[in-house]
Order: sequence, then C-alpha cells, then structure tokens
Amino acid sequence: MSDPDAYIALISSLPGSERLFVAKQPPLSRLRLERRLTALTAEDARVLKALEHALNWGGYDMDVTDAQAIERCKEALQSTPQPTLRKILVERMDLRTAVAALRLRKQGGSPPSGVFGMGRWSRHIPENWGDPHFRLEGAMSWIKDAKQLLEAEDPLGLERLLLSVSHKQLKRHASRHYFDFEAVAIYVLKWNIFDRWAQSNAQDAAKRFEHLAQQAMADAADIDFEGAYA
Repeated sequence: MSDPDAYIALISSLPGSERLFVAKQPPLSRLRLERRLTALTAEDARVLKALEHALNWGGYDMDVTDAQAIERCKEALQSTPQPTLRKILVERMDLRTAVAALRLRKQGGSPPSGVFGMGRWSRHIPENWGDPHFRLEGAMSWIKDAKQLLEAEDPLGLERLLLSVSHKQLKRHASRHYFDFEAVAIYVLKWNIFDRWAQSNAQDAAKRFEHLAQQAMADAADIDFEGAYA
C-alpha cells in the first residue's frame, strides 16, 4: 500500500509537465527523476518499469522486432492492474498498428490475412484495407494527417505528430488522476515523450521509419485485449 502523503510530496516536487514542450530539453534530468521515483513502493516501481519497457519511444530501436514489441506489451498488460494504465497501453498499441498498416500499404503490401499488428483494430484494418484511412477517421482523427505526412515522406513530421497524439492521450487520462500512482506513471510517460521530442531530428527519424516500413508485422501475434477497459 502506497503512502498518500509520500505520493503527494512526489508529485509536488515535479516540474509542471506543460513546461516540458516549450523547453529545448526536459527541465528535469532522468537522473533527478529517478531519484524522486525512489518514493514509489516496490510494486508500483515494478509496474512503471514494465510500462516504460513497453511504451518508451527510445525502446524500439532498429534491432527490436515486432514480435519483441508485442511480447513487451503482453508482459506489461499482465503486470498492470490499474485500468487507466491498461487503457494507455491499448491506445499506444492501436496507434502503432495503424501507422504500421499505413507504411505497409504505401509500400504496396497486400491486405494481411486475419489479424494484423496489435490492439483493438487488428482485424478491422485488414477488412478495410481498401479505404484510405481503414475507416478509422472517427476513432483516430489524426490518421488523415499521418497518411499525408507519410506520403510526403516527412518522417520527422510524422514522428512529431505521433508524439503529440500520444501526449494528448496522456493529458486526457491525467485529468482524472492527481496525487496517486497513476498520476506519477503518466508524468513519467509524458517525460519520455518530451525527451524524445527534444532529441528528434530528421535524419534519425528517417532511419527509424524506413526500418519500420520494412517490417511487415505480418507475423504479429494476436494479443488478447479483453478486459483492458474493465
């Protein structure tokens, strides 16, 4: 059981997250952030580690396969009891799957058979392969812009769009949590987004997106997300 006073003190010690996007670099270093996170209970620290392992933008380097990414998500879901944090995992996997489908189709890939990628739309996307946006405009208002940036071969613009979308998702969940573990976890995930934003550049983004485009994700495992929104 976490100490509410300790978590209130922890949240209060962190710079406001809205400052991060306007700064050239996060105002709080990773080392200083880690020192503050020592206030977490052992169980909460374990959950946060699994979340970061699955969702960190820097965690999907060129040697990380889609199968490994899926396994990370499975492990994180299995070890995350908090409904809000499970929703965040599912939303990020939805985003990754939709963008991977856009890349594959741009390369001339055929409609995948059965399940594609990860998340709630893994069957919906192959069934709507011929639609420009996989009939996901209602669920993903950003997908039109993502498609345009991909077709314009603007990997940095696309990466920053996805960072922005993920940030907005986190802000929505943060509005329901203030001084609990979920608030701490959301702050750390935001910090990772801002850190990635500060480090991003066109050359690195192009390399990452070209590598990801070459991965068909056709062998992606079928993750059971039932209960993630319970």
